[in-house]
Amino acid sequence: MDLTYTEKKDTRSGFGDGLTELGRTNPNVVALCADLIGSLKMDQFIKENPERFYQVGIAEANMMGIAAGLTIGGKIPFTGTFAEFSTARVYDQIRQSIAYSNKNVKIAASHAGLTLGEDGATHQTLEDIGLMKMLPGMVVINPCDYNQTKAATIAAAEYEGPVYLRFGRPAVPVFTPADQKFEIGKGILMNEGTDVTIVATGHLVWESLVAAAALEKEGISCEVINIHTIKPLDEDIIINSVKKTGKIVTAEEHNILGGLGESVARVLAQKCPTPQAFVAVNDTFGESGTPAELMAKYEIDSNAVIAKVKSLL
Repeated sequence: MDLTYTEKKDTRSGFGDGLTELGRTNPNVVALCADLIGSLKMDQFIKENPERFYQVGIAEANMMGIAAGLTIGGKIPFTGTFAEFSTARVYDQIRQSIAYSNKNVKIAASHAGLTLGEDGATHQTLEDIGLMKMLPGMVVINPCDYNQTKAATIAAAEYEGPVYLRFGRPAVPVFTPADQKFEIGKGILMNEGTDVTIVATGHLVWESLVAAAALEKEGISCEVINIHTIKPLDEDIIINSVKKTGKIVTAEEHNILGGLGESVARVLAQKCPTPQAFVAVNDTFGESGTPAELMAKYEIDSNAVIAKVKSLL
């Protein structure tokens, strides 16, 4: 894949622009926010649809209950706050009022992972994918760039059922097509290879492509797969790849426990046992720092992917 790109944009702006487009095309879409309008990039949606927006304030549990209620009247609510406050803080409300009842709520979770950086460790979440994928019926989406986040937001509104949509704070390269059709549960082959499979999600897709380009110069051929939907997981694309390569690295901005890597390991254990290495945060909390510093320290950048590939070879 050609790694030249023209711009960097934050994935949360992809959500904001997707929500704005939905406001123009789907009259049932409504939005709720827990006092973080600017951070969630909801400004334009609110400007165009003031009667379809609810400012809940710093009352995230109440926001989830309101969103569940709005679905009964046929509305499609998007809740907006940081990933930490979208999951751990309100887990009981999501489980009981949304997941258990299979309510059509879209939980938009910004500032996920380590890369919200200087906001500090208490606002970071490295457990949210695990928490949400354990809820029966919950779709878990973690797109990789601005364009994919916008497309995922629109696809989430079209899907009937609860969705967890995870995205981030920092500007990252835009490298997927602007006109892409987002298919929930369908992984994307980003780079063909023969020696090792790299399955990545979110910001780590770009890091994995950078790693694959560097390894290619050393004669190591890496197949890179973008798993934007962690649940339901595209098992076929993973199994077909590892049958060819015989080795796999999973890469994610999440705790090694409970994330993409464990989901992939389950599939491989049941259907195609394969040597696997994990690029993930090793069962620890984060700290304050720049995104690049934190990704390097906690070993979830392109250098970490390269090291894990070489450890398998």
